Amino acid sequence: MTLVPLVLILGLSGLAVGSFLNLCIDRLPRGQSIISPSSHCPVCNRRLGIVDMVPVLNYLWLRGRCRTCRAPIPYRLPLVELATGLLFAFLAWYLGPEKVKVLAILLVYASLLVIIFVIDWENQLILNRITYPAMVLALGFSFLWPDLTPLKALTGGAIGLAAMLLPYILFRQGMGLGDVKLGALVGLMTGYPLVFVNLLLGVLAGGVVSALLLGLHLRRRRDALPFAPFLTTATLITLLWGEDLWQWYWNWPAILGAF
Repeated sequence: MTLVPLVLILGLSGLAVGSFLNLCIDRLPRGQSIISPSSHCPVCNRRLGIVDMVPVLNYLWLRGRCRTCRAPIPYRLPLVELATGLLFAFLAWYLGPEKVKVLAILLVYASLLVIIFVIDWENQLILNRITYPAMVLALGFSFLWPDLTPLKALTGGAIGLAAMLLPYILFRQGMGLGDVKLGALVGLMTGYPLVFVNLLLGVLAGGVVSALLLGLHLRRRRDALPFAPFLTTATLITLLWGEDLWQWYWNWPAILGAF
């Protein structure tokens, strides 16, 4: 398959996957099944038909309201669908058909990271029923990911766990056990030594956004800011460009010396 059809197919598939991710985001924090009951309006309980579940376009056509009871549809639904579609299309464009194995793994990782990102953003929760199976999956993928071995993955997981456990012990109010487990998960995904890049990017992103929110008076110092959105975003960046960032870090004195 050539590049353009691959981008189009995965972009459209990403829209559909985003619809399923929304279902997971809605139901998993409540302990509900993602299999049954079928998708329905939470206000009037009308079962949604195929037309009602067309990603993004249905939301625009109905102007963000239920077809039956006119209850508002959360804007998060089309945003997740669109973001997932664009993310899938970008990964297809960036990696191309030559790296199908890596692309397939990244599509799975991206889907998991989107779920974790949004659930923590909305509920301040990182669910064991997501992180534990994802850890097993990440360890299995370590056999397939280029330049990553199970040993490197386990080492990265241990470092991520330890790095998040320390602030959890010292600052209980700003960190939860879910963040500690997420640290282990992203460490398994990126492995050693790229877990250091992952953690550093997550901390820097969280610090910058927190400072901006404080400076704009959109957040008070005591307000909790979920960390998973920053760490999951940093994980995806690390999976794509972590090796380049790691090499740049160790080579920057030589680069500066050249000038």
